[in-house]
Amino acid sequence: MDNSGKEKEAIQLMADADKKVKSSGSFLGGMFGGGHHKVEEACEMYCRAANMFKMAKNWSGAMVLTFFTFPLSSAAGNAFCKAARLHMQLQNKHDCATSFIDAGNAYKKSDPNEAIKCLNASIDIYTDMGRFTIAAKHHISIAEIYESDLVDIEKAIAHYEQAADYYKGEESNSSANKCLLKVGAYCAQLEQYQKAIEIYEQVTNTMDNPLLKYSAKEYFFKAALCHFIVDELNAKIAVEKYEEMFPAFSDSRECKLLKKLLEAHEEQNSEAFTEAVKEFDSISRLDQWHTTLLLRIKKTIQGDEGDLK
Repeated sequence: MDNSGKEKEAIQLMADADKKVKSSGSFLGGMFGGGHHKVEEACEMYCRAANMFKMAKNWSGAMVLTFFTFPLSSAAGNAFCKAARLHMQLQNKHDCATSFIDAGNAYKKSDPNEAIKCLNASIDIYTDMGRFTIAAKHHISIAEIYESDLVDIEKAIAHYEQAADYYKGEESNSSANKCLLKVGAYCAQLEQYQKAIEIYEQVTNTMDNPLLKYSAKEYFFKAALCHFIVDELNAKIAVEKYEEMFPAFSDSRECKLLKKLLEAHEEQNSEAFTEAVKEFDSISRLDQWHTTLLLRIKKTIQGDEGDLK
């Protein structure tokens, strides 16, 4: 489908909106009180133009405008940004934040850094309005951009932590825990084991819904693996503590695996360690995170070759 018509219409709308903005600040516009109305009209035109750029559905393609070539997603993002700034000028905080979010979502396709700027701008507005739950949601969006597009895990962690803080402030423990679990997983990968342990233990302590208690064994298991990497004795003490805190943990496959691994490690028996992992994995598949930590533990056994085969 040829979308050049939509693109041309969007370009014309942008030009017309720019003219309205300029004329709104003119002597006659201010004198006769039409400036405010023109700015409102320009806002609407920028949003319409942005949606037309989106309708072109050619996010990976490029359009030529005067001397510049840029993706349609950037054109949409730019239009939404212009609308956002005018909404701020008109003191329409909610509409301003919404336009910045629309801009951020458009920029995700072509310019992750610009997307983050727009989402941060919306967060500033929402926090100023006291709407911390929606601000937390957009911190998660930024964290996901850092995870997937920019691969900056430290910054992703910072935004997940900020989202968790906002959720906790609004007493949304379940949402806060989801963010903290992402932080815990990344901390363990980055060898920040103590912080990961604290998070996993904190999450189990804030499970106010009895139906969520079944997840406790998973978090105790992860915390114990982090303890194990730091020190074998730490892990033994932790497992005993978790059994006291949550008696059902004793009968879990995770707890039984931990005890087998502790015994194999104490005996410096690499084969027994591997067999225990294989037996568990044959029933409950271990993901990459668990495998990575188990390999780190196994490498502390003397003479180990460093794999789980």
